[in-house]
Amino acid sequence: MSNNNKDNKPDGGPKFQSYWMYALMSLVLLVLLISSLGSGTSHEIDKERLYKMLNDEGAITKIDLVNGRSAEIYIAEDKKGETGPYQDASSGGFGGGSYDYILPVLDPAVFSDYLKEAQDNLEIPFEKRVKVNSVRRTNILAEAMPYLISFGLIILIWVFLMRRMGGGAGGPGGQLFNIGKSKATLFDQNSKVNITFADVAGLDEAKEEVMEVVDFLKNPKKYTALGGKIPKGVLLVGPPGTGKTLLAKAVAGEAGVPFFTMSGSDFVEMFVGVGASRVRDLFKQAREKAPCIIFIDEIDAIGRARGRGGMQGGNDERENTLNQLLVEMDGFSTDKGVILMAATNRPDVLDSALLRPGRFDRQIGIDRPDLKGREAIFKVHLKTIKTDGVTVDAFTLAEMTPGFAGAEIANICNEAALIAARRNQDSVTLEDFNYALDKVIGGLEKKNKLINPDEKEIIAYHEAGHAICGWFLEHASPLVKVTIVPRGVAALGYAQYLPKEQYITRTEQMLDMMCMTFGGRAAEQVFFGKISTGAQNDLDKVTKQAYDMITVYGMDEEVGQVSFYSMGRDAYQRPYSDETSTLIDNRVRNMLEIQYQRAQALLTEKRAEVELLAKELLDKEVLSSKDLVRLIGPRPSDADKLPPVEMPGVIDNNLSPNGSGN
Repeated sequence: MSNNNKDNKPDGGPKFQSYWMYALMSLVLLVLLISSLGSGTSHEIDKERLYKMLNDEGAITKIDLVNGRSAEIYIAEDKKGETGPYQDASSGGFGGGSYDYILPVLDPAVFSDYLKEAQDNLEIPFEKRVKVNSVRRTNILAEAMPYLISFGLIILIWVFLMRRMGGGAGGPGGQLFNIGKSKATLFDQNSKVNITFADVAGLDEAKEEVMEVVDFLKNPKKYTALGGKIPKGVLLVGPPGTGKTLLAKAVAGEAGVPFFTMSGSDFVEMFVGVGASRVRDLFKQAREKAPCIIFIDEIDAIGRARGRGGMQGGNDERENTLNQLLVEMDGFSTDKGVILMAATNRPDVLDSALLRPGRFDRQIGIDRPDLKGREAIFKVHLKTIKTDGVTVDAFTLAEMTPGFAGAEIANICNEAALIAARRNQDSVTLEDFNYALDKVIGGLEKKNKLINPDEKEIIAYHEAGHAICGWFLEHASPLVKVTIVPRGVAALGYAQYLPKEQYITRTEQMLDMMCMTFGGRAAEQVFFGKISTGAQNDLDKVTKQAYDMITVYGMDEEVGQVSFYSMGRDAYQRPYSDETSTLIDNRVRNMLEIQYQRAQALLTEKRAEVELLAKELLDKEVLSSKDLVRLIGPRPSDADKLPPVEMPGVIDNNLSPNGSGN
């Protein structure tokens, strides 16, 4: 089998760096060798051997003290080769030197004193004594050796880092020198997405819009023949979990063109200019593969309105990134064939220049699915779940999950399958879906939580108060289930309602829902004459609802037809005076007190029904709407069938925030 070097060509980058490393190591070794040669080939001796040589008259011809560091000792030619201290004498140092021995010197003065003292002890005549000659000698290699070694080590470390950071060695720092490059993931023929439009349910209108983009990429002449142009940008807007990213995945799977995907946070870096550089690189790659699609998820990370807040520093870098994105989408050098898709759940914070036609020509709103949409979503997820085929029905499950988004529905289906597997069942039943729904809404069931019987009775009457108010109030949502089983972190019981499929809410509907929320605390006051901390969550809900009714929806006659939505209620930001703030607070207290008194009046009128329901809750712990029909009869269909409830008059504006119930 022949070896095809063209097909198996090694990477030149790491190989070239290896050559550099080998060459540098050879240079360092050569320098060390030359340095060792420069030190001469003579032997190093000690002072004892020098003393013996001094005792032999005429043996030492001269001593050179070189640079105050070493003494070079020269031996007479007739003494070399003799036995004794001269037998290993060898002349011929590097550079023409002829010294035979060398003695390291720490201190020149101490060496001179030693030499004088030794010759005094040997009684050598003054004229025959060995003199020390101070010699200043420059050895370029020896002087430069420390610098050469340091430089060589720096080069070695640099080459090593280049290999690691260049990606050739697979190091973790491979992105350091590519910091301005795009981090987008490319999906093409080699890496296809398996999700199609058949996997996306409940988004019929949104699918039609994006399917048109896909159809244009496949059949452009169909639209260009009539003078039409494909939108340059498509923005998917909707709450979390509604399927924006899933729809983009379906486009990637259906379009049949290169698909670049990237998160908005991938453009954000601490280095100045990196975000804009990544935008340029992303569109450069896209133009090379045009026609193609770019998808930026969570685009609000870089698309926020410029100048908001007046911040400096990092805010300027984010604005530079946005400016570059605006230019790439619709500027002088804009090329055709690149379609930008983006998704966000915060369209209110995006810059107006980003949203204009020519950049994002088409904005597709993706809202929570209605009953029909939830049914379609359940049908998609039930295909992969083994159900009993009798009790589990997509329409029934859709009715049980009002207001649920697609991601929440997928979570319900997955939890039901896990619960059925935990129970060692052969299939998933409706009971498993009910348990999964309770788990998702109320939290994990606390089977080991022991509750005092007195507290359990209070909880039962509290939940019964909610249930009765919701049952007899005309505009309240009908009850689905009420339970006193502890769930979650702090929930000791809860009531589940089935809200209507509606898009606007009238004042009387909001007041009925507020009264129903007060039903728990009102029941405690009516039946026990005391209140507890169990209504904290209820009070939080009704307080926010009351403030929204007055300051956002303009549903109060005294405050007037005004709305302070998104203007803030903070003392430094609110667009109204202290007098208006006091009026709003008093009207909120007045509204809440009226609904609290209304709930008390209704529960006093329906005292027998509350007691019957509370006792049944203490016995069974969980009741459904069918149990309420069996115990207290069918729910009245309109207000004419309700017994008259005496409504309290206008509450004094000086009423304390806690209300008269305290």
